[in-house]
Amino acid sequence: MMPTRVQELALVFLRLGLTAFGGPAAHIAMMEQEFVRRRAWLTREQFLDLVGAASLIPGPSSTEVAIYVGYRRAGVPGLLLAGFGFIAPAAGMVTAIAWAYVRFGRLPAASGAFWGIKAVIIAILAQALFSFGRTALKNAWLRALAVVAVVPCVLGVSPVLVLLAAGVTYTAARAATRSSAALFFAAPGAVSAASAVASPSLVKLALVFLKVGSIVFGSGYVLLAFLRADLVDRLHLLTEAQLVDAVAVGQFTPGPVFTTATFIGYVVAGGPGAVVATVGVFLPSFVLVALSGPLIPRLRRSALASAFLDGVNATSVALMAVVAVQLARVSIDGALSLGLALASGAVLFKWRINSAWLVLGGGIVGLSVQVLR
Repeated sequence: MMPTRVQELALVFLRLGLTAFGGPAAHIAMMEQEFVRRRAWLTREQFLDLVGAASLIPGPSSTEVAIYVGYRRAGVPGLLLAGFGFIAPAAGMVTAIAWAYVRFGRLPAASGAFWGIKAVIIAILAQALFSFGRTALKNAWLRALAVVAVVPCVLGVSPVLVLLAAGVTYTAARAATRSSAALFFAAPGAVSAASAVASPSLVKLALVFLKVGSIVFGSGYVLLAFLRADLVDRLHLLTEAQLVDAVAVGQFTPGPVFTTATFIGYVVAGGPGAVVATVGVFLPSFVLVALSGPLIPRLRRSALASAFLDGVNATSVALMAVVAVQLARVSIDGALSLGLALASGAVLFKWRINSAWLVLGGGIVGLSVQVLR
């Protein structure tokens, strides 16, 4: 029996949740390969529109792209299944690691496998950048905009400000007499007061992560700054070392980096803490995607809004390029990892192989190298 559309969606995102290593940029690259090139569920332009929209709302961007894809494919059921499928495997793994961390006082080691996986991720990023660039940088203005956007990204300017500026700039360039763009942001001011409460509790933990999920843009490094302010400095629920360990686990496991919240929740309040922290940090993403998802096709049909999305998409390519270079500097540490990255890139560019197999192969190569050393 052929799987239904909803069943197929759930299975695909469960697999991605188990194999999507490397952070948001790599996750988006794997989704582009899966949903644009392999399954043709979306055109590359439609997929880029979802990436641009996810970049302009708070929360974990790659998770929001997954939720957008689910919504476009199968409505509200697809939205829920795609998000749950992408988040649940990582949350489960992080919970298990947190249990070992609390019980034994250290993180399980898998450095060899991760060494190989990181090299493969660079190849996946390079392939995605090539594909995105051909679609998003479709004229000289957009190519120039992407090049210019690299500078503020390298200097540490907020990616949201860079994307907004690019969208407005390109809209102004396209419009002779009028330019406009509509953006929708959550304003959960009521929950921000949670961080002022002094005694630890599940309610307080849930509110802290609900606030973080509602206002934090960008990567796990941005998340780190907010969590440090609330959980280390203000509430004293974590030590600095525990927070760094939590972020490391979020980056090491597949799926969303924001599952750092799951680890912290378990360390602070056991299994119930892991649940409320995970729900708190991801719930705003489901709500924001549900509210904004129906608007994206309408925006693309508007000439001015379409220009705004074109500018955002072109700059998204620049942001991904900066992230790819930063990751490559960390991931490529010698001739062996460089060779693995180049070989993986050659395979990706020549054959339409599922990137999950490359991730698995990279992990096996890394373990083999660790044993031989």
